Amino acid sequence: MATRDKPHAADSHDLIRVRGARENNLKDISVEIPKRRLTVFTGVSGSGKSSLVFGTIAAESQRMINETYSAFVQGFMPSMARPEVDLLEGLTTAIIVDQERMGANSRSTVGTATDVNAMLRILFSRIGDPHIGSPQAFAFNIPSVKGSGAITVGDKKAVKQTYSLTGGMCPRCEGRGSVSDIDLSQLYDDSKSIAEGAFTIPGWKSDSWWTVRTYAESGFLDPEKPISKFTKKEMQDFLYHEPVKVKVEGVNLTYEGLIPKIQKSFLSKDREAMQPHIRAFVDRAVTFTVCPECDGTRLSEGARSSRIKGVNIADACAMQINDLAEWVRGLDEPSVAPLLGALSEVLESFVEIGLGYLSLDRPAGTLSGGEAQRTKMIRHLNSSLTDVTYVFDEPTIGLHPHDIQRMNELLLQLRDKGNTVLVVEHKPEAIAIADHVVDLGPGAGTAGGTVCFEGTVEELRASDTTTGRHLDDRAVLKEEVRKPTGALEIRGASTHNLRDVDVDIPLGVLTVITGVAGSGKSSLVHGSIPDDAEVVSIDQGAIRGSRRSNPATYTGLLDPIRKAFAKANGVKPALFSSNSEGACPTCNGAGVIYTDLAMMAGVATVCEECGGKRFQASVLEYHLGGRDISEVLAMSVSEAEEFFGSGEARTPAAHKILDRLADVGLGYLTIGQPLTTLSGGERQRLKLATHMAEKGGVYILDEPTTGLHLADVEQLLGLLDRLVESGKSVIVVEHHQAVMAHADWIIDLGPGAGHDGGKIVFEGTPADLVAARSTITGEHLADYVGS
Repeated sequence: MATRDKPHAADSHDLIRVRGARENNLKDISVEIPKRRLTVFTGVSGSGKSSLVFGTIAAESQRMINETYSAFVQGFMPSMARPEVDLLEGLTTAIIVDQERMGANSRSTVGTATDVNAMLRILFSRIGDPHIGSPQAFAFNIPSVKGSGAITVGDKKAVKQTYSLTGGMCPRCEGRGSVSDIDLSQLYDDSKSIAEGAFTIPGWKSDSWWTVRTYAESGFLDPEKPISKFTKKEMQDFLYHEPVKVKVEGVNLTYEGLIPKIQKSFLSKDREAMQPHIRAFVDRAVTFTVCPECDGTRLSEGARSSRIKGVNIADACAMQINDLAEWVRGLDEPSVAPLLGALSEVLESFVEIGLGYLSLDRPAGTLSGGEAQRTKMIRHLNSSLTDVTYVFDEPTIGLHPHDIQRMNELLLQLRDKGNTVLVVEHKPEAIAIADHVVDLGPGAGTAGGTVCFEGTVEELRASDTTTGRHLDDRAVLKEEVRKPTGALEIRGASTHNLRDVDVDIPLGVLTVITGVAGSGKSSLVHGSIPDDAEVVSIDQGAIRGSRRSNPATYTGLLDPIRKAFAKANGVKPALFSSNSEGACPTCNGAGVIYTDLAMMAGVATVCEECGGKRFQASVLEYHLGGRDISEVLAMSVSEAEEFFGSGEARTPAAHKILDRLADVGLGYLTIGQPLTTLSGGERQRLKLATHMAEKGGVYILDEPTTGLHLADVEQLLGLLDRLVESGKSVIVVEHHQAVMAHADWIIDLGPGAGHDGGKIVFEGTPADLVAARSTITGEHLADYVGS
């Protein structure tokens, strides 16, 4: 009997043990995390939460799983280095559900990014009337092709074969839903000849032989004749000719029509990555219009002709998901019953998770970080896997207080299935449901990286940590609000789900736009503000740049620093750039050497020549204020602000930029830290610091509290006040009650999401909203301020 009471050895592994974690700023920390429980990691921005949860626990779990695959398969997977940690025990399979925006590929939609489109295609191929073909016939990413020819099998004689595949792609727009028209008047002046310099394309000078001379000497057209006098044949060759080899002054070059050439050289590139003058040219020369053939549905005529109960697949994808779920429930077809059941379940999950207002044809790149994260969650809610570690990065981002309760229920549901749920979070409502809390800090960057507290939420509340002290913080309503200096008029706004909205957004004050997720807030501020308003829009999108880009290069801080070093040492500024003359010749200024091991995981090793400092040894002999350039780049913003503020190193131009970085709460960031390592909230604050020097009078901020600790929200409110006091108009799209309470004016959209939203349900002061309690937001704000 005694032996039966003794626990089985396999049941003793109930903890994930971390020993000696040193990833990024972690200071040799050790923690024990209970399995099959919900653990929340808290701490100020930059305290080391992500380094522990994502950079250590999840990274090692994924790396070990990848190692179970063959070397061939590993060759197709992202390679990962082992995290800096002494010991990790009790790890289970980790699934990361992060905030990364979904690929902005123009072919990716909510339906293709989940399994729903695939299921709908099967459904229409089975019971659609008329029957037009396999599921591929309903896929807008698959073109229809036909071919015929002779094939020889072995030594037998050739047999004539024909081949055809019916795809669902609209042939006109190639499944993109829109077609681009090029304004020819922006490409050339037709009153001139090519020899006279007719081209008005950036970089196409009349003497550049690799482009212009190719046209002039191709033999297809007369270079001395004004373009307006070209014959029909010359015009066709000039604009649309297929690529063909021509000899220009003895050099082989490719001649092709102007339109395909422009499409390849300009339109295939990412607009955001273009230089400003090129982007301006593309914006002038190219217009995108809805495809006239498929009316924006991306689908061929055949795919649109097949219907189930009067609805074709394009109609189904355009429906709001909660309406589509109802339509699927109403289908009674025993032959596809299992498929209908699975489809219903996924659509219900969308509704359950608060995304019922989306439609399947919504481009994936237009989803916010929070929406993208919840879309990724759909896959896991119905999974039969248990004993998995789910890792979430601020799952409440982009959620109205009304929706946070629903998200909490989903996290608990995942835990109750027998999974370990690890959540990095700042919102008190989300921290409240934790079984276990790990608080990191006490500060950010080098002042963080230690475990300040482990225990229950109640114990955290009683503890003297920064998080414990601020857990019950509540902002109060302002006694007096500012008076507007004017108004930004929006009339008849109908972007996405907005219903012909007329609204005046007051200028010269702090305006907060709020409402449940999907109520139309972003559509109002990003899609409806007049183009002529001087607006600076600051979002959380990725900052494009390589691993060589850092806050110093992005903000322009490096220029005054290089000049100060050059002046102090009597040498040229280029020496103090790791991308230019001062770069270590062995690693080319990267600080590390990347070794590609083909199908094995690649390895990054610190460069032995410069020891990871990125500069030539001779450059490090030059000093400013007793520091070399690599030591300056290793400073945090706060340290650098002090360093360049006085004494020998005093550099007002650098100090000004560092002041702005500290102002937006990035004092802990290292000025030489790669941009690829920043979180969404940090990226937004970095952009804000950069834009603060601009002339634009209206600032639009999209959820600036993202990634901010409770203690830092106060600092953000101070920053928003300073922006308004400096004469700017600040419009904030936000759900955080502290920001709402601090506003001078609130515009509340709703009452619901999708087609239940798109109306303005309240405009006025926060005090009036609390007093009226007439909207969901009003209820939550009143509870928050204790009215």
